Amino acid sequence: MTTKVSLDKSKIKFVLLEGVHKNAIEVLNAAGYTNIEYHKKALEPEELKEVIKDAHFLGIRSRTHLTADVLECANKLIAVGCFCIGTNQVDLEVAKMRGIPVFNAPFSNTRSVAELVLGEILLLMRNVPQANAEVHRGLWNKSASGSNEVRGKKLGIVGYGHIGSQLSIIAESLGMNVYFYDVETKLPLGNAQQVGSLKELLASCDVISLHVPENASTKNLMNAERIAQLKEGSILINAARGTVVDIDALAQALKAGKLRGAALDVFPVEPASINEEFVSPLRGLDNVILTPHIGGSTAEAQENIGTEVASKFVKYSDNGSTLSAVNFPEVSLPEHSGTKRLLHIHENRPGVLNQINQIFVGANINIAAQYLQTDPKIGYVVIDVETDDCSELLQQLREIDGTIRARVLY
Repeated sequence: MTTKVSLDKSKIKFVLLEGVHKNAIEVLNAAGYTNIEYHKKALEPEELKEVIKDAHFLGIRSRTHLTADVLECANKLIAVGCFCIGTNQVDLEVAKMRGIPVFNAPFSNTRSVAELVLGEILLLMRNVPQANAEVHRGLWNKSASGSNEVRGKKLGIVGYGHIGSQLSIIAESLGMNVYFYDVETKLPLGNAQQVGSLKELLASCDVISLHVPENASTKNLMNAERIAQLKEGSILINAARGTVVDIDALAQALKAGKLRGAALDVFPVEPASINEEFVSPLRGLDNVILTPHIGGSTAEAQENIGTEVASKFVKYSDNGSTLSAVNFPEVSLPEHSGTKRLLHIHENRPGVLNQINQIFVGANINIAAQYLQTDPKIGYVVIDVETDDCSELLQQLREIDGTIRARVLY
């Protein structure tokens, strides 16, 4: 599971799949990494297993699934980069126990998603989706009934994170009154106000926009009971995760006239490709905007994502930094001149750090700097030592019981 000592940058192989933005290549090249294999599409599992065998860094988007079976073939893999927000396409625990940090881009498409949601709010408040559908069918229904400005209307945001708070700011600039619910106490931006319960938010707002992560607590968060709590004639928007909304319950509420309309960019089950039909009970409803998971699909967002994830690759490869890794202890240590840097990833058990330090004591080598971080399962330590030769030290580190991966960085 270990890699060669201090590989030359030209020998460190990056495999980028699914047409990630070419800006990622520019970032890697600028840092001295030129061994890059680029694929415009996702690979089939067997082809992926073959490609991943000699990859040190792997960049993917949402269609590539890194299962335990696939990762078993990745004996040289040092890190994975998800050029998107979500990481549920990767078996994070298996990657962790193989000493592979997984990075993503949680901030880069924030503006793009928020703008899409704002556009949907404006369209649905004016009944544009329904008017558009009717005109396409030849019906000229020129009516102001049920059409409103957003100024002075209440926007309720569920999940006041990066996207939710960005939406809050731009919606307020149009004159909306913003309220939000979050499981944590958050500092409101602008004039937004946090409310004490989700029920209160749902019952009082003209528009509800969901911006929560995918986990056990948010699965079917908007079920039939919650949807019934929505204000009569309100709008529901989901640009978060497909599992957050009970689609059948939403369809029933829309058909019953409970809601003015809805907009969804994510779904519990999504087609794997353009060749697979999208099936949903929401199809055919004039007052529903359905988009194929394109919230972050703008040129600007993809360029930002390319820069963000590629930069994290460079930092990990150059100095061992795992800051913002989603499945790994976060470690960052400044460079120290005149030292060698070693990385040691191990099972989190008592005595490992002591064994590591005893190796250097026994060799009479001074540790110039050391940084250890752990989570319940693994520990990751970066060590700068004052010596010219680390080959024997590295071998001893690898022999420590519980070692997952050890390597010399420089």
